[in-house]
Amino acid sequence: MASDEVLDSLDAKREGLGPEECRTRADEHGPNTIKTEQKVSPWKVLLDQFTSPMVYVLLGALVVTLSIQSWADAIVIGLVLVVNATIGFIQEYRAQSAVQSLMEMVSPKARVRRGGEEKQLPAEQLAPGDIVLLDQGEMAPADLRLLDCKALQVNEAALTGESVPSSKTADAMEDAGEDLPPADQRNMAFMGTAVTAGRGEGVVVAIGRQTQLGRIAEDIRAAGQVETPLQKRMSRLATWIAVAILIIAALAFGVGLWMGESVEQMFLLAVSLAVAAIPAGLPVVMTVALAIGVHRMARRNAVIRHLPAVETLGSTTAIVSDKTGTLTQNQMSVQEILAAGGERYEVVGEAFSREGRIERDGEPADAPEGGPLYYALLAGSLNNQAQLKDSQEETQGQQPDEPSEEPARDQELHAQGDPMEVALLISAAKAGLSRAELSERYPLVDEVPFQTEKRFSATIHNTPDGDGPLVLIKGAPERVLQMCSHQLGGDGQPEDLDRDAFERQNDDLAAQGLRVLAMAIGRGEERATSIKADEPEGMTFVGMQGLLDPPRPEAIDAVGRCRDAGIRVLMVTGDNARTAAAIAQKVGLGRGAAGDRPNESDRQGDAEAQPLPTARTGQELADLDDEQVDGLLEEADVFARVKPEHKVRIVERLKARGQVVAVTGDGVNDAPALKTAHLGAAMGQTGTDVAKEASDMVITDDNFASVYKAVEEGRTAFRNIRMATFFLLSTGAADILVILTALVLRWPLPLLPAQILWCNVVTNGIADVALGFEPGERALFRRPPRPISEGVLDRCLIERLVLVGVWLAAGTLGVFYLVYQQSGVDLARVAALTTLVLFQMVHVFNCRSEDVSIFKKSLLGNKVLLWGVLASLAVHVAALYIPWTQRLLSFEPLPWWIWGVSIGVAATAILVNEGHKHFRPRDKVNQETWPAGWLRESSRRERDEPGVAPAELGRRLAEIEDTTRENRELLEQVVAKSERRSATPQHHPPQEAGEP
Repeated sequence: MASDEVLDSLDAKREGLGPEECRTRADEHGPNTIKTEQKVSPWKVLLDQFTSPMVYVLLGALVVTLSIQSWADAIVIGLVLVVNATIGFIQEYRAQSAVQSLMEMVSPKARVRRGGEEKQLPAEQLAPGDIVLLDQGEMAPADLRLLDCKALQVNEAALTGESVPSSKTADAMEDAGEDLPPADQRNMAFMGTAVTAGRGEGVVVAIGRQTQLGRIAEDIRAAGQVETPLQKRMSRLATWIAVAILIIAALAFGVGLWMGESVEQMFLLAVSLAVAAIPAGLPVVMTVALAIGVHRMARRNAVIRHLPAVETLGSTTAIVSDKTGTLTQNQMSVQEILAAGGERYEVVGEAFSREGRIERDGEPADAPEGGPLYYALLAGSLNNQAQLKDSQEETQGQQPDEPSEEPARDQELHAQGDPMEVALLISAAKAGLSRAELSERYPLVDEVPFQTEKRFSATIHNTPDGDGPLVLIKGAPERVLQMCSHQLGGDGQPEDLDRDAFERQNDDLAAQGLRVLAMAIGRGEERATSIKADEPEGMTFVGMQGLLDPPRPEAIDAVGRCRDAGIRVLMVTGDNARTAAAIAQKVGLGRGAAGDRPNESDRQGDAEAQPLPTARTGQELADLDDEQVDGLLEEADVFARVKPEHKVRIVERLKARGQVVAVTGDGVNDAPALKTAHLGAAMGQTGTDVAKEASDMVITDDNFASVYKAVEEGRTAFRNIRMATFFLLSTGAADILVILTALVLRWPLPLLPAQILWCNVVTNGIADVALGFEPGERALFRRPPRPISEGVLDRCLIERLVLVGVWLAAGTLGVFYLVYQQSGVDLARVAALTTLVLFQMVHVFNCRSEDVSIFKKSLLGNKVLLWGVLASLAVHVAALYIPWTQRLLSFEPLPWWIWGVSIGVAATAILVNEGHKHFRPRDKVNQETWPAGWLRESSRRERDEPGVAPAELGRRLAEIEDTTRENRELLEQVVAKSERRSATPQHHPPQEAGEP
């Protein structure tokens, strides 16, 4: 069908639907959504709490105790199951619901024309007949019949599996058959397909389940939830522990029978021992820690789309970041203009305001029509897709850029579009050029949209004098100069192009950190035809505009923090290499080893303080093999003029060298690298739908500092899982040792089965979950990333686990023996249980950090843990005095002196942990495990306090001495060579490579 026929059949107009039509059609057709994700089922989450190896043991024990009518033990085991399932259900259900709610923050948007006005709406509000606007980097929000196309190309791999983009047309396909496959429908854009080039507009012909994608989704069964690598490791660990504990329980059962205990008593003891020792709360802790990480990241502007990203963030060793809007403020303004006639102009005034002027040598400068400055501003203003309005223009219905009677400084500017193009509009306005007037004077005829591969855009206009079309071009200086054969002189006449001079000027601007755009013009039909061809030529160069996008102050600090944490930051950009290096210098890239934080002058943008870091180009990468690229990655942190395939190669080579790589990006060209990386982070404000779809995380404020904050939360989440695992296993080991030691010594059992289960409920059941709420700490963020091969527990924690388990068991047995000798076995068991409960309540505070002293951790730093421990203690004390718990658990009140002994013994757990942290620091114990180069003194520096440790000062002094010695040796070599040359003046050998 022809375009007009399509519109008539849908009762639609090119101006778009009116408000009443939108409401009517929305009620008739429903929302434009495809329900592919299942809602979180409370019943399924509840049943999942009973599907772990640890719970199977509990269920078996419950059946056995009921069968032998051991009601007390059956009640306690049932209580364990209820508590464990309740905690697990609440936390897991909240976590899954939170992830679903966070996903709504990144729901797709659609640009539509309604009532003649362009608007941005949630895609679900679209209705048949809506006019949708498409641009590079966006996704089609519904099935569209195209009405207008400008070099439009769409990647339809989601439907066809063909990765090559399909070129689109708005023309009717008169020979099309009834069952034409989507791949052959050249005038359609289908929901979920990505615009890779050009722009266009189309009318919605199908929404939701009626779309091609919706029909496919209806036929696909919901896929099961994918288990994360962390979940797999934790599941293997839990299974291994369950098997080991069952073997130990069987051993205890056999030893007890051999020593004359009853079968019933030893069976209950073996079951209770297994239940107490197995960390049944481990799956709950993992879910809690990840869920809390997701919530904390959301508060810090990082929305996690896939739960595994939380774990990956904590292991990140390299971040490949784009520049614009991430490391910089994305608020560009034109600083300088170089006209082709040789004049250099400055743009003064506020960046985001029409107030200001163009100056030359400090004096106001005009832009006379026909001169190079005029055409440079004209090209920047008309070859431009951005919109710039005053607040009054929106309320009074004025056209964009139309002069207002009220001064611009009293009005609020509203911009829409690329910040670089907005800056070009403002620079033209400061010269007194109104785009509304220029558009009437030079009506638009055709355009060539910007494409990454072409690196320029162009518009074709009619001229007032009728001398044929005028072509306005803007783009990368190298590309624009390549298509030019002349330059416009100061008198407005073409003259020979001084290419070398402009290249030098381009380098000068780039060295100041300016983004440079070159402008050119072409006259006549021949130039207009040429610009639409693959190789335009014969254009006239008119000038360049240098734009500044200042670095974000918080990004400068975040880069320094990444360096302190052993995380390398690389910057990739499409800018000129000199521009990229200048910006990289300002944000602190390439400043050396970890710990060399930017000084105050750096934060203030002192570009003179440091030499420019090494910058390489994408073309250099393309010409090298993998080994040579690895060499470049060793020396360079900045890569300019990078194409999508170059960014992917950087990521792949970093991964091949064992790095865990995170990538930031916002455009279609970033999507391949986002998908290739271990973790892709898309920008929420400027990011395209394609980039968001390819990412694991969305940064809602487009700020690199938020990427680093997410890394902090990822490290915190994994640390909390690790320390909760350490707590559960160490206390479980103590339970095992208490029982086995008593059996070997032929003592009465220090703990009854029900008492062991009670201990598991009042301590482990609350404390381990509370550890998931522990906030991060400075020592954690200054430590090198954990090795990929490292397990949940490293060597240091395994060593500490054994030490603590033995000590807790020894202290509990000591109290039991003391009270047993004086007051009998019944009171001794209550004293031993109370001591073990107190031990675990003290020990859980030791588990708040791997290597930071407990005395440097505020009790109020984790209020959930503090109140949980106090609640557990209150429950246990109450149980000693409540009659029914006394009968159920064989409890009785304890004398004050036993309380004093138990508290004193339990407090020694602090001394054991603190001693191990001091005499066996984590980096020393793990030295044989961690790869060389990852252990830096900065990981021990400033655990929780500011300043530099003496060891760090010693290291820096040693480095200075080494550097001084090397420089002295180098100077002696230079002097010796100089003396030899002076002695033989008749011979001057060529300078040696690398010689000073």
